[in-house]
Amino acid sequence: MRKHLKKMLDDLFQALDGIHEEIRKEIEQRNISGALHLLGQSQQGAIQAGTVIENEEGEGFPTIGLIEQYCEMLYQIYDNLSQGQQINPGKACKNLRKQLIRIQNSANTDIPVRTEAVFLPYKASMWDSLESVWRAADADPDCDAYVIPIPYYDKNPDGSFREIHYEGNDYPADVPVIDYKAYDFEKRHPDIIFIHNPYDDANFVTSVSPRFFSKNLKRYTDLLVYIPYFILGEVSPDNDEAIEGMKHFCITPGVLHAHKVIVQSEDMRQVYIKVLTKELGEQSRSYWEEKILGLGSPKVDKILNTRREDIEIPEEWRQIIEKPDGSFKRIILYNTTVSAILQNDRRMLKKMRQVFQIFKENQEDIVLLWRPHPLMKATIESMRPELWKEYKEILESYRAEGYGIYDDSPDLDRAIVLSDAYYGDWSSVVQLYEKTGKPIMIENFDVGQGS
Repeated sequence: MRKHLKKMLDDLFQALDGIHEEIRKEIEQRNISGALHLLGQSQQGAIQAGTVIENEEGEGFPTIGLIEQYCEMLYQIYDNLSQGQQINPGKACKNLRKQLIRIQNSANTDIPVRTEAVFLPYKASMWDSLESVWRAADADPDCDAYVIPIPYYDKNPDGSFREIHYEGNDYPADVPVIDYKAYDFEKRHPDIIFIHNPYDDANFVTSVSPRFFSKNLKRYTDLLVYIPYFILGEVSPDNDEAIEGMKHFCITPGVLHAHKVIVQSEDMRQVYIKVLTKELGEQSRSYWEEKILGLGSPKVDKILNTRREDIEIPEEWRQIIEKPDGSFKRIILYNTTVSAILQNDRRMLKKMRQVFQIFKENQEDIVLLWRPHPLMKATIESMRPELWKEYKEILESYRAEGYGIYDDSPDLDRAIVLSDAYYGDWSSVVQLYEKTGKPIMIENFDVGQGS
Protein backbone atom coordinates (compact mmCIF):
# COMPACT_ATOMS: atom_id res chain seq x y z
CA MET A 1 0.00 0.00 0.00
CA ARG A 2 1.16 3.51 -0.80
CA LYS A 3 2.35 5.76 2.03
CA HIS A 4 -0.31 8.41 1.54
CA LEU A 5 -3.07 5.78 1.70
CA LYS A 6 -1.54 4.29 4.85
CA LYS A 7 -1.46 7.74 6.41
CA MET A 8 -5.09 8.28 5.42
CA LEU A 9 -6.00 5.04 7.22
CA ASP A 10 -4.06 6.11 10.31
CA ASP A 11 -5.89 9.44 10.34
CA LEU A 12 -9.22 7.67 9.87
CA PHE A 13 -8.55 5.29 12.75
CA GLN A 14 -7.58 8.22 14.98
CA ALA A 15 -10.85 9.94 14.09
CA LEU A 16 -12.83 6.80 14.93
CA ASP A 17 -11.10 6.56 18.29
CA GLY A 18 -12.15 10.13 19.05
CA ILE A 19 -15.77 9.41 18.10
CA HIS A 20 -15.96 6.56 20.65
CA GLU A 21 -15.67 9.01 23.52
CA GLU A 22 -18.37 11.22 22.02
CA ILE A 23 -20.67 8.19 21.65
CA ARG A 24 -20.20 7.39 25.34
CA LYS A 25 -21.10 10.95 26.36
CA GLU A 26 -24.21 11.05 24.18
CA ILE A 27 -25.50 7.76 25.62
CA GLU A 28 -24.82 8.85 29.20
CA GLN A 29 -26.72 12.09 28.55
CA ARG A 30 -29.59 10.12 27.01
CA ASN A 31 -29.13 11.89 23.67
CA ILE A 32 -29.94 8.77 21.71
CA SER A 33 -30.36 10.49 18.34
CA GLY A 34 -26.89 12.02 18.71
CA ALA A 35 -25.40 8.64 19.62
CA LEU A 36 -27.08 6.96 16.65
CA HIS A 37 -25.71 9.63 14.33
CA LEU A 38 -22.18 9.10 15.62
CA LEU A 39 -22.52 5.33 15.33
CA GLY A 40 -23.57 5.80 11.71
CA GLN A 41 -20.53 8.00 11.07
CA SER A 42 -18.30 5.35 12.63
CA GLN A 43 -19.85 2.72 10.36
CA GLN A 44 -19.21 4.85 7.28
CA GLY A 45 -15.61 5.48 8.32
CA ALA A 46 -15.00 1.77 8.91
CA ILE A 47 -16.51 0.86 5.54
CA GLN A 48 -14.31 3.48 3.86
CA ALA A 49 -11.21 1.98 5.49
CA GLY A 50 -12.25 -1.52 4.49
CA THR A 51 -12.81 -0.47 0.88
CA VAL A 52 -9.35 1.12 0.67
CA ILE A 53 -7.68 -1.98 2.10
CA GLU A 54 -9.62 -4.35 -0.13
CA ASN A 55 -8.77 -2.33 -3.25
CA GLU A 56 -5.07 -2.32 -2.34
CA GLU A 57 -4.57 -5.71 -0.70
CA GLY A 58 -7.41 -7.84 -2.08
CA GLU A 59 -10.41 -9.66 -0.68
CA GLY A 60 -9.95 -11.73 2.43
CA PHE A 61 -7.13 -9.60 3.81
CA PRO A 62 -6.91 -10.14 7.62
CA THR A 63 -7.59 -6.51 8.52
CA ILE A 64 -10.87 -6.54 6.60
CA GLY A 65 -12.22 -9.34 8.81
CA LEU A 66 -11.43 -7.28 11.91
CA ILE A 67 -13.19 -4.28 10.39
CA GLU A 68 -16.25 -6.42 9.69
CA GLN A 69 -16.31 -7.45 13.35
CA TYR A 70 -16.03 -3.79 14.36
CA CYS A 71 -18.97 -2.90 12.08
CA GLU A 72 -21.03 -5.72 13.64
CA MET A 73 -20.33 -4.31 17.12
CA LEU A 74 -21.44 -0.85 15.95
CA TYR A 75 -24.63 -2.33 14.52
CA GLN A 76 -25.46 -4.16 17.76
CA ILE A 77 -25.08 -0.95 19.77
CA TYR A 78 -27.14 0.96 17.19
CA ASP A 79 -29.89 -1.70 17.18
CA ASN A 80 -30.08 -1.88 20.98
CA LEU A 81 -30.35 1.90 21.30
CA SER A 82 -32.94 2.10 18.52
CA GLN A 83 -35.12 -0.42 20.39
CA GLY A 84 -34.82 1.48 23.66
CA GLN A 85 -32.72 -1.15 25.38
CA GLN A 86 -30.37 -0.18 28.18
CA ILE A 87 -26.66 -0.59 27.50
CA ASN A 88 -23.52 0.16 29.49
CA PRO A 89 -21.96 3.06 27.54
CA GLY A 90 -18.54 2.71 29.15
CA LYS A 91 -18.32 -1.00 28.42
CA ALA A 92 -19.68 -0.63 24.89
CA CYS A 93 -17.16 2.04 23.95
CA LYS A 94 -14.33 0.19 25.66
CA ASN A 95 -15.08 -2.85 23.46
CA LEU A 96 -15.15 -0.66 20.36
CA ARG A 97 -11.77 0.79 21.29
CA LYS A 98 -10.28 -2.68 21.86
CA GLN A 99 -11.46 -3.82 18.44
CA LEU A 100 -10.14 -0.66 16.82
CA ILE A 101 -6.73 -1.33 18.40
CA ARG A 102 -6.78 -4.81 16.84
CA ILE A 103 -7.54 -3.24 13.47
CA GLN A 104 -4.72 -0.71 13.84
CA ASN A 105 -2.24 -3.39 14.89
CA SER A 106 -3.19 -5.52 11.89
CA ALA A 107 -2.90 -2.58 9.53
CA ASN A 108 0.53 -1.67 10.88
CA THR A 109 1.80 -5.26 10.88
CA ASP A 110 0.15 -6.90 7.89
CA ILE A 111 -0.04 -4.11 5.30
CA PRO A 112 3.32 -3.55 3.58
CA VAL A 113 4.15 0.03 2.63
CA ARG A 114 5.38 0.71 -0.92
CA THR A 115 6.97 3.85 -2.27
CA GLU A 116 6.04 5.23 -5.69
CA ALA A 117 8.82 7.28 -7.26
CA VAL A 118 8.35 9.19 -10.51
CA PHE A 119 11.21 10.51 -12.66
CA LEU A 120 10.41 13.36 -15.05
CA PRO A 121 13.25 13.96 -17.52
CA TYR A 122 12.49 16.18 -20.48
CA LYS A 123 15.57 15.86 -22.70
CA ALA A 124 16.88 12.34 -23.16
CA SER A 125 20.45 13.69 -23.30
CA MET A 126 20.04 14.81 -19.68
CA TRP A 127 18.77 11.45 -18.43
CA ASP A 128 22.18 10.68 -16.92
CA SER A 129 21.44 13.26 -14.21
CA LEU A 130 18.71 10.94 -12.88
CA GLU A 131 19.66 7.49 -14.12
CA SER A 132 21.63 6.08 -11.18
CA VAL A 133 18.93 7.25 -8.76
CA TRP A 134 16.28 5.56 -10.89
CA ARG A 135 18.29 2.34 -11.07
CA ALA A 136 18.59 2.25 -7.27
CA ALA A 137 14.86 2.88 -6.87
CA ASP A 138 13.99 0.31 -9.52
CA ALA A 139 16.12 -2.31 -7.72
CA ASP A 140 14.34 -1.67 -4.41
CA PRO A 141 11.65 -4.38 -3.97
CA ASP A 142 9.53 -1.97 -1.93
CA CYS A 143 9.58 0.80 -4.53
CA ASP A 144 7.69 1.24 -7.79
CA ALA A 145 9.77 3.54 -10.00
CA TYR A 146 8.37 5.14 -13.15
CA VAL A 147 10.24 7.04 -15.87
CA ILE A 148 7.85 9.53 -17.49
CA PRO A 149 9.53 11.76 -20.09
CA ILE A 150 7.68 15.05 -20.42
CA PRO A 151 7.27 17.27 -23.49
CA TYR A 152 8.98 20.60 -23.97
CA TYR A 153 8.66 23.54 -26.33
CA ASP A 154 11.11 25.69 -28.23
CA LYS A 155 10.46 29.38 -27.63
CA ASN A 156 10.12 32.27 -30.04
CA PRO A 157 12.10 35.48 -29.39
CA ASP A 158 8.98 36.97 -27.75
CA GLY A 159 8.77 34.05 -25.29
CA SER A 160 5.78 32.33 -26.91
CA PHE A 161 5.85 28.59 -27.51
CA ARG A 162 6.89 27.26 -30.91
CA GLU A 163 7.61 23.63 -31.72
CA ILE A 164 6.79 20.88 -29.21
CA HIS A 165 9.23 18.00 -28.65
CA TYR A 166 8.81 14.63 -26.98
CA GLU A 167 11.84 12.35 -26.62
CA GLY A 168 10.23 9.35 -24.95
CA ASN A 169 11.56 7.03 -27.66
CA ASP A 170 15.19 8.06 -27.16
CA TYR A 171 15.92 6.40 -23.82
CA PRO A 172 18.07 3.28 -23.30
CA ALA A 173 16.35 0.02 -24.16
CA ASP A 174 16.43 -1.17 -20.55
CA VAL A 175 14.59 1.91 -19.28
CA PRO A 176 10.82 1.32 -19.42
CA VAL A 177 9.07 4.56 -20.31
CA ILE A 178 5.53 5.56 -19.32
CA ASP A 179 3.46 7.93 -21.48
CA TYR A 180 2.94 11.16 -19.57
CA LYS A 181 -0.69 11.23 -20.73
CA ALA A 182 -1.38 7.87 -19.08
CA TYR A 183 -0.24 8.80 -15.56
CA ASP A 184 -2.75 10.62 -13.34
CA PHE A 185 -0.61 12.66 -10.94
CA GLU A 186 -3.52 13.90 -8.87
CA LYS A 187 -5.05 10.46 -8.40
CA ARG A 188 -1.81 8.53 -7.86
CA HIS A 189 -0.06 11.19 -5.77
CA PRO A 190 3.48 9.73 -6.08
CA ASP A 191 5.53 9.69 -2.89
CA ILE A 192 8.54 11.22 -4.66
CA ILE A 193 8.95 13.14 -7.91
CA PHE A 194 12.45 13.71 -9.31
CA ILE A 195 13.11 16.53 -11.79
CA HIS A 196 16.23 17.91 -13.48
CA ASN A 197 14.70 20.99 -15.11
CA PRO A 198 14.69 23.90 -12.62
CA TYR A 199 13.54 26.77 -14.81
CA ASP A 200 9.73 26.61 -15.09
CA ASP A 201 8.92 29.67 -17.23
CA ALA A 202 12.32 31.36 -16.67
CA ASN A 203 14.16 29.79 -19.63
CA PHE A 204 14.45 31.97 -22.77
CA VAL A 205 15.08 29.08 -25.16
CA THR A 206 12.86 26.17 -24.14
CA SER A 207 10.13 25.38 -21.64
CA VAL A 208 8.63 22.18 -20.37
CA SER A 209 4.86 22.03 -20.56
CA PRO A 210 3.50 24.35 -17.83
CA ARG A 211 1.66 21.51 -16.10
CA PHE A 212 5.12 20.15 -15.23
CA PHE A 213 6.51 23.35 -13.73
CA SER A 214 7.97 22.69 -10.29
CA LYS A 215 5.42 25.05 -8.71
CA ASN A 216 2.66 22.77 -10.01
CA LEU A 217 4.31 19.40 -9.40
CA LYS A 218 4.75 20.04 -5.68
CA ARG A 219 0.97 19.87 -5.30
CA TYR A 220 0.97 16.21 -6.35
CA THR A 221 3.65 14.77 -4.08
CA ASP A 222 4.97 14.93 -0.54
CA LEU A 223 8.57 15.05 -1.78
CA LEU A 224 9.69 16.94 -4.88
CA VAL A 225 13.42 16.42 -5.48
CA TYR A 226 15.47 18.55 -7.86
CA ILE A 227 18.81 17.22 -9.17
CA PRO A 228 20.65 19.56 -11.59
CA TYR A 229 21.21 18.28 -15.12
CA PHE A 230 24.61 20.00 -15.11
CA ILE A 231 27.83 19.96 -13.10
CA LEU A 232 29.36 23.30 -12.14
CA GLY A 233 33.00 24.10 -11.59
CA GLU A 234 33.80 23.64 -7.93
CA VAL A 235 34.30 26.89 -6.02
CA SER A 236 35.15 27.59 -2.42
CA PRO A 237 32.22 28.79 -0.31
CA ASP A 238 34.50 31.68 0.70
CA ASN A 239 35.15 32.82 -2.88
CA ASP A 240 32.52 35.55 -3.18
CA GLU A 241 33.67 36.67 -6.63
CA ALA A 242 33.32 33.17 -8.11
CA ILE A 243 29.98 32.65 -6.38
CA GLU A 244 28.63 35.87 -7.87
CA GLY A 245 29.14 34.43 -11.35
CA MET A 246 27.11 31.30 -10.64
CA LYS A 247 24.49 32.42 -8.14
CA HIS A 248 21.75 32.35 -10.79
CA PHE A 249 21.95 28.54 -10.71
CA CYS A 250 21.06 28.61 -7.01
CA ILE A 251 17.87 30.67 -7.17
CA THR A 252 15.91 29.00 -9.97
CA PRO A 253 12.23 28.10 -9.44
CA GLY A 254 13.12 24.40 -9.11
CA VAL A 255 15.45 25.11 -6.21
CA LEU A 256 12.87 27.30 -4.49
CA HIS A 257 9.89 24.96 -4.96
CA ALA A 258 11.50 21.55 -4.40
CA HIS A 259 11.34 19.91 -0.99
CA LYS A 260 14.92 18.64 -1.42
CA VAL A 261 17.78 19.68 -3.72
CA ILE A 262 20.71 17.33 -4.37
CA VAL A 263 23.93 19.00 -5.53
CA GLN A 264 27.31 17.67 -6.59
CA SER A 265 29.39 18.18 -3.42
CA GLU A 266 29.44 19.52 0.13
CA ASP A 267 31.24 22.67 -1.02
CA MET A 268 28.53 23.28 -3.62
CA ARG A 269 25.90 22.71 -0.91
CA GLN A 270 27.51 25.46 1.16
CA VAL A 271 27.51 27.75 -1.89
CA TYR A 272 23.78 27.21 -2.45
CA ILE A 273 23.06 27.81 1.24
CA LYS A 274 25.13 30.99 1.23
CA VAL A 275 23.45 32.41 -1.88
CA LEU A 276 19.92 31.51 -0.79
CA THR A 277 20.42 32.83 2.73
CA LYS A 278 21.74 36.10 1.36
CA GLU A 279 18.77 36.40 -1.01
CA LEU A 280 16.04 35.45 1.46
CA GLY A 281 17.41 36.47 4.84
CA GLU A 282 19.51 35.00 7.64
CA GLN A 283 16.38 33.61 9.30
CA SER A 284 16.05 31.18 6.36
CA ARG A 285 19.48 29.56 6.84
CA SER A 286 18.28 26.53 8.82
CA TYR A 287 15.63 25.85 6.16
CA TRP A 288 18.24 25.75 3.38
CA GLU A 289 20.64 23.71 5.49
CA GLU A 290 17.99 21.02 5.79
CA LYS A 291 16.80 21.27 2.21
CA ILE A 292 20.09 21.30 0.24
CA LEU A 293 21.98 17.99 0.22
CA GLY A 294 25.54 17.57 -1.09
CA LEU A 295 25.21 13.91 -2.05
CA GLY A 296 26.97 14.03 -5.42
CA SER A 297 25.79 13.97 -9.04
CA PRO A 298 24.36 10.90 -10.78
CA LYS A 299 26.11 12.14 -13.93
CA VAL A 300 29.44 11.25 -12.35
CA ASP A 301 28.11 7.82 -11.36
CA LYS A 302 27.21 7.12 -14.99
CA ILE A 303 30.63 8.14 -16.35
CA LEU A 304 32.62 6.21 -13.77
CA ASN A 305 30.52 3.09 -14.33
CA THR A 306 30.69 3.07 -18.14
CA ARG A 307 33.59 1.32 -19.88
CA ARG A 308 34.70 1.76 -23.49
CA GLU A 309 34.24 -1.92 -24.22
CA ASP A 310 30.60 -1.68 -23.08
CA ILE A 311 29.76 1.02 -25.63
CA GLU A 312 27.79 0.16 -28.73
CA ILE A 313 29.52 2.07 -31.55
CA PRO A 314 27.39 2.77 -34.64
CA GLU A 315 28.72 1.23 -37.85
CA GLU A 316 28.94 4.61 -39.59
CA TRP A 317 31.16 5.80 -36.74
CA ARG A 318 33.40 2.75 -37.03
CA GLN A 319 34.02 3.46 -40.69
CA ILE A 320 35.43 6.85 -39.69
CA ILE A 321 37.24 5.80 -36.51
CA GLU A 322 38.95 2.53 -37.51
CA LYS A 323 42.31 2.39 -39.26
CA PRO A 324 43.00 -0.33 -41.85
CA ASP A 325 44.66 -2.48 -39.16
CA GLY A 326 41.52 -2.35 -36.98
CA SER A 327 42.93 0.02 -34.37
CA PHE A 328 41.23 3.30 -33.58
CA LYS A 329 42.39 6.76 -34.53
CA ARG A 330 42.61 9.28 -31.73
CA ILE A 331 39.16 10.69 -31.06
CA ILE A 332 38.69 14.28 -29.93
CA LEU A 333 35.36 15.31 -28.42
CA TYR A 334 34.51 18.77 -29.76
CA ASN A 335 31.89 20.39 -27.54
CA THR A 336 30.28 23.65 -28.65
CA THR A 337 27.96 25.48 -26.27
CA VAL A 338 25.05 27.90 -26.45
CA SER A 339 26.84 30.39 -24.22
CA ALA A 340 29.77 30.51 -26.68
CA ILE A 341 27.53 31.31 -29.65
CA LEU A 342 25.65 33.95 -27.65
CA GLN A 343 28.87 35.62 -26.50
CA ASN A 344 30.86 35.40 -29.74
CA ASP A 345 28.29 35.44 -32.54
CA ARG A 346 30.06 35.12 -35.92
CA ARG A 347 33.46 34.79 -34.27
CA MET A 348 32.19 31.43 -33.05
CA LEU A 349 31.18 30.39 -36.56
CA LYS A 350 34.54 31.44 -37.98
CA LYS A 351 36.33 29.46 -35.27
CA MET A 352 34.27 26.38 -36.04
CA ARG A 353 35.22 26.57 -39.73
CA GLN A 354 38.90 26.74 -38.76
CA VAL A 355 38.62 23.80 -36.37
CA PHE A 356 36.89 21.65 -38.96
CA GLN A 357 39.53 22.47 -41.59
CA ILE A 358 42.36 21.43 -39.28
CA PHE A 359 40.76 18.10 -38.48
CA LYS A 360 39.88 17.51 -42.11
CA GLU A 361 43.55 17.90 -43.02
CA ASN A 362 44.58 15.42 -40.29
CA GLN A 363 41.80 12.87 -40.72
CA GLU A 364 44.19 9.95 -41.25
CA ASP A 365 45.22 10.00 -37.59
CA ILE A 366 42.59 12.00 -35.69
CA VAL A 367 38.80 12.00 -35.69
CA LEU A 368 36.69 14.92 -34.54
CA LEU A 369 33.55 13.90 -32.64
CA TRP A 370 31.47 17.06 -32.78
CA ARG A 371 28.73 17.28 -30.20
CA PRO A 372 26.91 20.64 -30.12
CA HIS A 373 24.77 21.50 -27.14
CA PRO A 374 21.34 19.83 -27.51
CA LEU A 375 19.66 23.26 -27.48
CA MET A 376 21.99 24.88 -30.04
CA LYS A 377 19.43 25.00 -32.84
CA ALA A 378 16.65 26.26 -30.58
CA THR A 379 18.94 28.88 -29.03
CA ILE A 380 20.13 30.30 -32.33
CA GLU A 381 16.61 30.39 -33.75
CA SER A 382 15.27 32.09 -30.63
CA MET A 383 18.09 34.44 -29.64
CA ARG A 384 20.42 34.76 -32.69
CA PRO A 385 18.17 34.12 -35.72
CA GLU A 386 20.50 36.10 -38.00
CA LEU A 387 23.17 33.38 -37.50
CA TRP A 388 21.00 30.38 -38.30
CA LYS A 389 21.58 30.24 -42.08
CA GLU A 390 25.37 30.31 -41.76
CA TYR A 391 25.39 27.85 -38.84
CA LYS A 392 23.21 25.46 -40.83
CA GLU A 393 25.58 25.67 -43.81
CA ILE A 394 28.56 24.81 -41.59
CA LEU A 395 26.69 21.88 -40.06
CA GLU A 396 25.55 20.46 -43.39
CA SER A 397 29.01 20.82 -44.93
CA TYR A 398 30.66 19.02 -41.98
CA ARG A 399 28.21 16.14 -42.16
CA ALA A 400 28.43 15.82 -45.94
CA GLU A 401 32.23 15.63 -46.08
CA GLY A 402 32.30 12.63 -43.73
CA TYR A 403 35.75 13.00 -42.15
CA GLY A 404 34.33 13.46 -38.64
CA ILE A 405 31.43 12.32 -36.48
CA TYR A 406 28.37 14.43 -35.81
CA ASP A 407 26.73 13.34 -32.57
CA ASP A 408 23.30 14.78 -31.77
CA SER A 409 22.20 11.68 -29.86
CA PRO A 410 21.03 11.81 -26.24
CA ASP A 411 24.05 9.75 -25.15
CA LEU A 412 26.69 12.20 -23.89
CA ASP A 413 28.34 9.47 -21.84
CA ARG A 414 29.17 7.46 -24.96
CA ALA A 415 31.02 10.45 -26.43
CA ILE A 416 32.94 11.09 -23.21
CA VAL A 417 34.01 7.49 -22.69
CA LEU A 418 34.83 6.85 -26.36
CA SER A 419 36.96 9.97 -26.87
CA ASP A 420 40.63 10.36 -25.98
CA ALA A 421 40.57 14.07 -25.20
CA TYR A 422 38.25 17.05 -24.89
CA TYR A 423 38.39 20.22 -26.97
CA GLY A 424 35.83 23.00 -26.96
CA ASP A 425 34.05 25.51 -24.76
CA TRP A 426 33.79 25.80 -21.01
CA SER A 427 30.65 24.00 -19.87
CA SER A 428 29.37 21.48 -17.37
CA VAL A 429 30.73 18.81 -19.74
CA VAL A 430 34.25 19.96 -18.80
CA GLN A 431 33.53 19.30 -15.12
CA LEU A 432 32.28 15.85 -16.02
CA TYR A 433 35.18 15.12 -18.38
CA GLU A 434 37.67 15.91 -15.63
CA LYS A 435 36.46 12.79 -13.80
CA THR A 436 37.92 10.64 -16.58
CA GLY A 437 41.46 11.99 -16.12
CA LYS A 438 41.84 12.51 -19.89
CA PRO A 439 43.26 15.73 -21.43
CA ILE A 440 41.10 18.84 -21.70
CA MET A 441 41.77 21.76 -24.05
CA ILE A 442 39.59 24.88 -23.99
CA GLU A 443 38.81 26.68 -27.23
CA ASN A 444 40.34 30.16 -27.55
CA PHE A 445 38.42 32.51 -29.85
CA ASP A 446 41.32 34.95 -30.05
CA VAL A 447 43.50 32.40 -31.83
CA GLY A 448 43.17 32.33 -35.60
CA GLN A 449 40.71 35.23 -35.78
CA GLY A 450 42.83 37.46 -37.99
CA SER A 451 41.35 39.03 -41.08
